Amino acid sequence: MSQLLGITCGTLLSNISNQKVIDFNSIKIQQHEASFRLRYRILRRNRKWREVLFPFPVSCKLVDHDAHLLGAEDESSDGAKIIHFPHVQTLRNIPKVEILEKIVMVILDSIILLNENEDQSPTANALYTIKYLYEAGARVIMVGSWSETTNCSLPSGSYLSTEFVADYLASVLELKVVPVKFSDRHKHPGIEESKNYDILLLENLFYLKGELANCSKFAKELATGVDIVVNDAFSQSHKVLASTVGIASFCPAYVAGFYFEEGLSKLKKLIWTGESPYMAIIGGGNLADKAAALQILTSTCDGLVFVGSLAFQIMHVLGVPVPMEFVELGALKDAIIIVESAKSRNIPLVFPRDVWCVNNHNPEQLEIFSVTSITKGWQPVDIGPRSLQDMVYLLSKCKRILWIGPLKFNSLYQGSGGTFKLAEELDTLKMSSCSITFVGNMQFKELLSKSKSFSEDNFVKNAAVVWEFLKGRKLPGLEALDRAYPFHVDWDIAYCDPMRPLVVDIGSGNGLFLFGMARRITDMNFLGLEIKAKLVDRCLNEIHRLGIQNVHFITANATSTLRSIVSSYPGALVLVSIQCPNPDFNKPDNRWRMLQRSLVEAIADRLVIGGKVFLQSDIEAVALRMKKEFIEHGKGKLALLNNDEAKTDGGQWLKENPFEVPSDWERHVLDRGDPMYRLLLVKVTS
Repeated sequence: MSQLLGITCGTLLSNISNQKVIDFNSIKIQQHEASFRLRYRILRRNRKWREVLFPFPVSCKLVDHDAHLLGAEDESSDGAKIIHFPHVQTLRNIPKVEILEKIVMVILDSIILLNENEDQSPTANALYTIKYLYEAGARVIMVGSWSETTNCSLPSGSYLSTEFVADYLASVLELKVVPVKFSDRHKHPGIEESKNYDILLLENLFYLKGELANCSKFAKELATGVDIVVNDAFSQSHKVLASTVGIASFCPAYVAGFYFEEGLSKLKKLIWTGESPYMAIIGGGNLADKAAALQILTSTCDGLVFVGSLAFQIMHVLGVPVPMEFVELGALKDAIIIVESAKSRNIPLVFPRDVWCVNNHNPEQLEIFSVTSITKGWQPVDIGPRSLQDMVYLLSKCKRILWIGPLKFNSLYQGSGGTFKLAEELDTLKMSSCSITFVGNMQFKELLSKSKSFSEDNFVKNAAVVWEFLKGRKLPGLEALDRAYPFHVDWDIAYCDPMRPLVVDIGSGNGLFLFGMARRITDMNFLGLEIKAKLVDRCLNEIHRLGIQNVHFITANATSTLRSIVSSYPGALVLVSIQCPNPDFNKPDNRWRMLQRSLVEAIADRLVIGGKVFLQSDIEAVALRMKKEFIEHGKGKLALLNNDEAKTDGGQWLKENPFEVPSDWERHVLDRGDPMYRLLLVKVTS
């Protein structure tokens, strides 16, 4: 067995560096007569044991990273699903002119209340988003959720009241920050006149029930009167909160701040990296909870190094006779999957061969044991010196390293032993152009204080977000931002002549209206925006079948992307139609989600003078609501087109469709003999 462990962490290392393959089939395990036939015992409910054989070889080599790059953004090289990153709109992409004099709410990250290093670059600082908005002329309201914690730069036991946090932020921002209760924020004179303050800070959301419950009523009230919401609470992105998820349905614009953008960038680098070899160091235990994440890492990295108690589970699966008291039997199936995944990619799984142990009866007594011969009554608390030496040698060959999990092997041990020394050794590797990322907040400050090259950029402090991310689960706070992102459209491919006037149909459905218009008017281009991807695919296939060159469809949430899409179009926007939006009367809070202020403003801004807006619905209440929204938020640029002869007897709605081309739903309504409620608006001023 010592031979096996020696090759795993010793001889194996030099062979890995030379890209040679080590076949563990050739290594005899004295415990079993068969050549590396692993026996696993599974405990049944009736307490009987059954032996299961897995006669597979485990080979290890340094893989060619290019052969294992992701084939797509959400797939691994072997076809396994990894993670889909939604496209999000960021504060960086919003022109400053659109921020001036706007009321902007910033969702703070609780990390802002930790001891910030004021010397670090501003884009990496959670405070930079606030400074940027203030200097751009926005009227900033800050809101956050924090527990009764102690800021490490504050006196011990300091209670983080809203007033205390306001004073703290005022000192670091060098601005006047005024606290205000949530219920009084609209009454505050500073909302209308900013002479008495620079920035408002709403009360702590941590104690408000509507926040944690993601109450839609609370989220709507939070967004009331706000022009732009900036989410900078990256450490909360794995939670469903009213301030980060629910608010997305009610704010005119919802974007990611600089700190959130920075965190998202770090997440992407954990999966997509061109640097090889890329090794992951796994600390801690509880394999059952981390199994999905480890499967992602085995499909992404060039090897995994286990420096925590989780290593015993992996060793057990590999047939190493470790004490069963350290093995997590409930995670046996998960461990097998991880080992098989590593085997399929031919990458190494490295574990300690010696460990420091503490006497359970005398915590001050420490001794070094081989992992296969730990005396009963002793508890592993750290990797041993031989393991440290072997791991340092292996990692010295890497170009990128991820350390996820605590720096301590065992939380019971308070010393800075092998694992911490391994982290310190990575400091030298960092200086030799090795990219290193630590995930987690434990002991990072002690490591920073001793480091010559590490900075805040090397740390992702909220481990919970990263673990959820690596498990392939969607991050609710991130997904909520998916409603707004910039599009890049190659108009030369979409149309044969992109300089023609453009007609946009929002909620284009099956495309019946646009296909009919395109046949009648061949000297204009037609664009359908539809949130359902299947409908868009069907329309694009129809375009290809018919050979039409003046129609195109895009899968998009037009509420937040219309401005971005049409802004890049080289021709003029002459007509926008919204026909029969489908309100959900069972969910009143979501009823008007599509037609929001941001969409109306974008249409009013991008239409040419004389351009028109066509609105219709088979539900009069919906048509009235659309009319109200366009008149109220059209910035005085849109006016009803008066044509009394074309109107119904009531004088409010158009009798006929002015374009004489029905949409698919309009045709259905007319066939059943029901009325349609229609109106036209025209842009009268810029």
